[in-house]
Amino acid sequence: MTQRHTRLTAIPPFLKTSLCALLLALSPASQAAGMADNPEVQQFIGAMQALHGLDAEALNLRFARIAPNERVLKLMEPPAKPGQRSWQRYRSRFLDGTRITRGVNFWQENAATLAKARVLYGVPEEIIVAIIGVETIYGRNTGSFNTLEALATLAFHYPRRAEYFREELEQLLLLARENSADPADYSGSFAGALGIPQFMPGSQRRYAVDFDGDGRVDLENSVADAIGSVARFLEQHGWEKDGPVAVPARLAGEPDERWLEAGIRPTLVAGELLQQGVRAEADPGRKVTFVDLVTPDQATEYWLGYENFYVITRYNRSSFYAMSVYQLAQALRQRYQASQEVVARQD
Repeated sequence: MTQRHTRLTAIPPFLKTSLCALLLALSPASQAAGMADNPEVQQFIGAMQALHGLDAEALNLRFARIAPNERVLKLMEPPAKPGQRSWQRYRSRFLDGTRITRGVNFWQENAATLAKARVLYGVPEEIIVAIIGVETIYGRNTGSFNTLEALATLAFHYPRRAEYFREELEQLLLLARENSADPADYSGSFAGALGIPQFMPGSQRRYAVDFDGDGRVDLENSVADAIGSVARFLEQHGWEKDGPVAVPARLAGEPDERWLEAGIRPTLVAGELLQQGVRAEADPGRKVTFVDLVTPDQATEYWLGYENFYVITRYNRSSFYAMSVYQLAQALRQRYQASQEVVARQD
């Protein structure tokens, strides 16, 4: 002790404070326990051990190494001064020349895989491409947040949706075990979405497929797996092969409030809406949802959404999202067909 004390006192004063702080931080008694000392985390670890046989000691070490990510919490919170919802502003984020051009290139590069997905699952190529385009710009922006840290932050420090994120944290741990992977090695969005199609861990376990046949599901690096998994997700949620998605509608006056209150699931009979003054090229016998796309200081855009429109909202529960996917898909189909006609003339 005397020798160690002598060496420390011999250190120049301007370095002594920094070195003492470092030694204190490294001492076992002063090391922060991260999230592991949270009673709710301990309860979660106990449940993972009891339900799934996960190693409690290993989980304690995992959670001791991570702390709540303040940026994740900030990104999850609604803006302090929320602005008015604007369909045109939202739409402009996804229907731009760059995203359409890249989408056509993506389609051309993966035409055979997309065709295979259409045949197996009944989902058109343009819908698959549009979802991947909206989610990650065709794999260019998959997120850089540590998924274990992000999900743990939301599971134990975001009470509004804690139950949901604890379920996804559980799914991440099971996903890692199934793939003999380290749960700390996953990265994605601040909300825990993974890979090219931005599947939550639970969706990856339930719906993702090995579409390239290499014996494993890899949504981070395999475009084929991403394509097949998006198609299967939609198919499993009720996609109707060759079915319509949505049609524009016009009104003479204001919509009936009951149409708007009916919700996003198609429950209204199109024929009855047509009899009540809605003008649309709709199949009278089909059930629809009445979609209002509001833009401040502009006329509201109205659509009738079919079951396939509703299925797209299972990916993201927003009519703005579903309509952006649908309209991007239409633009992609038009541009892709034009490119194919050019190729055919050159041949």
